[in-house]
Order: sequence, then structure tokens, then C-alpha cells
Amino acid sequence: MRRVALLLAALGLLTACGAPDKPVDLAVVTAVDRPAPDGYTPAQKPTAGSQAPNCGDPTVSLRPGGLAVTGTMAKIKERGRLIAGVDQNTFLFGFRNPETNNLEGFDIDMAKQVAKAIFGDENKVQFRVIASRDREDVLTKGEVDIVVRTYTINCDRLQKIAFSSVYYSTGQRVLVDKSSQVKGIEELAGKKVCATAGSTSLTQIANNPAKPVAMSVVNWSDCLVLLQQGQVAAVSTDEPILAGMAAQDPNVKIVGPKLTDEPYGIGIPKANTDMVRFVNAVLDKIRGDGTWQRSYDQWVGSRTGESASPPSPKYRD
Repeated sequence: MRRVALLLAALGLLTACGAPDKPVDLAVVTAVDRPAPDGYTPAQKPTAGSQAPNCGDPTVSLRPGGLAVTGTMAKIKERGRLIAGVDQNTFLFGFRNPETNNLEGFDIDMAKQVAKAIFGDENKVQFRVIASRDREDVLTKGEVDIVVRTYTINCDRLQKIAFSSVYYSTGQRVLVDKSSQVKGIEELAGKKVCATAGSTSLTQIANNPAKPVAMSVVNWSDCLVLLQQGQVAAVSTDEPILAGMAAQDPNVKIVGPKLTDEPYGIGIPKANTDMVRFVNAVLDKIRGDGTWQRSYDQWVGSRTGESASPPSPKYRD
């Protein structure tokens, strides 16, 4: 009898829970915000006095010292792998191939050439995926040997790290939807324009006289998604990065003249001057033997239709 009573009590509770006169209160939704990527915030305009001192021509690097595997390179060889900080979200330069899960692109090829010079094997490289904002940190903390990640050489960064000679030259432009009438950044006053945190592009947007609203994200792929969703009016960064976005999405276009000069170098810890000279010797070799040209033609030229030659290096002793 006790069991029967318990069963009846349980049935009573179930009936009460499902009674039609006890509706469940529904939340009142007044607005739905579109999803935003990690770190999507307005960029802070640099304050007066925050600019780096003039260092002369920042693209002048140390003269090549040959390809002997000594000093820093010998330690890397003993470890058994080169550790390179790279991107996985920039189509054409550093991206993950969804079919193979391998990292590919022009910057990836540059890192492989450094590994080949040390080990005789371009695959002796451990890629560490990093965000734009973390490039100096991983170098100053010794977490990577080099950074090859569309990395503009400038005086500010040279206070913290060293750079190779220039291996690629480009400039900042603007990407908009194909239906947009915008022809350049001067027409984006008060409009949201996307770039990654820690990039020179973000600073240029924030300082532009037209006063666009610089919006910061972690990865360049986030900027493309925000543009596709209409959450920003434009993306502005280096032309090859924008070309990669345009190759992925035929509904966007690059507009306007180049706003800046962006010379790319390989980032190296400041103390490792012997590695700067070694990497410069590697770059000299691949400029001369056609390796640079083959990589450019494969990743950039074939997709953008733009021809280019290796930039001439500048050296000091």
C-alpha cells in the first residue's frame, strides 16, 4: 500500500507540472545583437608622445654573414627544429589548407627556407600560430626563433626586436563590398573600418584625417566576416592580405590608392645578431636562385594577376 501511495503521489506531481493552466514564462526579447568575434573593440588612438624615435631607414639590416651553421643556428640544429611564429588566417601568406590541414603560403615558404638552410630539410620547422598583437612578445620572451607573419619593419618595433632585410614590399589599401560606392578611406568618415590588434594598419586607420572608426579584432579572417555581415563598412590593411580576402569572396573589392609603404621583414630576437646575418644570407640566396620568384608566382601572382620581383636589400656592417 505504501508503494501505491508513493506512485500516486508521483503521478500527481507529474500532472501538476504539465497542467495547461501553468504556462511557462517566456523571456521577452527586445533586441538581438549580431555575434562579434573575440577582441572586437574600438581601437584607441595613440596619445601624443607615444611615437617611436626616428631610427633613420628602418629597412637597413645587418650584412649577410654566410650560411655556416654556428652560434644560434647550431643551438637550433641541436634542438632538432626551427620554431617559427606564423599566421593561419591570412590566405596566400599564412593559412591552413582545409584539405590537408597543413599551413601554406608565401610566408610559410620563407620560414621553410630558413629551416632548409639550417637542417638541409625544409620540414624541420615547428610552426607556432600567433596573433598580430603577440609578435613582439613571442620574440622578446624567446618562445620562437623567428616570426614570419606579414611583419612590417618600423622604428617602433626595432626598439624591441631585430629584422632581416626586406623580403616583400606592399602598401595599405581598403576593401569594401562590391555594391559599395566608396572609392577610398577618405570617404569613410565616421564609418567602422576593421584591422587586427597590434598591426600598423590599425594605427593608420585611427590616425587618418578622415576620422573613420578603427575597429580591432584578433584575426584578419574576423574582419572579412564582419564586412560580409555589414558590421563594418570596410577593412583596411596591406594589399596582399586584402587580395587574399578578395580571392576567398568574389563579393568584395579593393579600392583606393596605397596609403602607406609596408616593407615586410622576418622578426628575430634582438640579441641574435648572428641569426639576422644568417637569415639575410638565406634571403639573398633565394632572391638569386629563383626560389623567391617561384613562391611569389604560386601564392600571390597567380591569384592576383600582379607581377613582382624580390625587393633589393639594404645593408650595414
